[in-house]
Amino acid sequence: MPQLPAPDYPDDVRARLEADAREIIARYPDSRSALLPLLHLVQSEEGHVTRTGQRFCAEMLDLTTAEVTAVATFYSMYRRKPSGDYQVGVCTNTLCAVMGGDAIFESLQDHLGVGNGETTGDGKVTLEHIECNAACDFAPVVMVNWEFFDNQTVASAKRLVDDLRAGTQVEPTRGAPLCTFKDTARILAGFPDEREGAVEASGGAGPASLIGLRLAKGETGPARVVHPRGSGAPQDEPPHDPSPSEHLSSHDAPQDTSASDPSHPAGPAAEEGE
Repeated sequence: MPQLPAPDYPDDVRARLEADAREIIARYPDSRSALLPLLHLVQSEEGHVTRTGQRFCAEMLDLTTAEVTAVATFYSMYRRKPSGDYQVGVCTNTLCAVMGGDAIFESLQDHLGVGNGETTGDGKVTLEHIECNAACDFAPVVMVNWEFFDNQTVASAKRLVDDLRAGTQVEPTRGAPLCTFKDTARILAGFPDEREGAVEASGGAGPASLIGLRLAKGETGPARVVHPRGSGAPQDEPPHDPSPSEHLSSHDAPQDTSASDPSHPAGPAAEEGE
């Protein structure tokens, strides 16, 4: 049976969203270009893109609901069912997976009692495996509402979700302080983040990602030879504790990275063929 038309927002909500939507639409010479931020806007209202939200976007942009639905279902950042205050995404692409991402994802499913894309009963955490976060220097990476938590282990990831559910403040490795998924959606819609210090907070790429850029600028540094694991040969530089301004990745200094391979918990890969 065909679905009935989606209900409208309550009058006060509709008026507030219309004012925000007009501000967004005014940024674009072609109004339909505002669809992506408008979807973030309606997602910030209910935590996912509802049929009511799609109807609202269609009416504001003079589109059909079919056109809006085609976009809303194409991009994974738009949720199509109720989700948690914190979207916990575990990268399971190749590098993160072999560094422990697969083990982290499996352990969190068991720990939280949810499957991929499912939400805990208290409505706090939605767990999902996600594609590459472009943070391979710091693998394995977990993201919460698109903020980075680098060099994770099974134990640290469990502590992270437990703290989120308990309401304990947690700090991302890089970037702005955490806010709820609804607040994140409003920021993605293009509205300013008014939290004190949030705009100034930042985090850059890791040393391995920046090597090519430095070489292109003519910058050179001392060669660093990494010896095969178990060879007994000395490293060029002994491991050291990073300073507060230095953020080493798991590929720059040996760190406990994963419990998925007890025989080889961290460090450089062995010689090819071993």
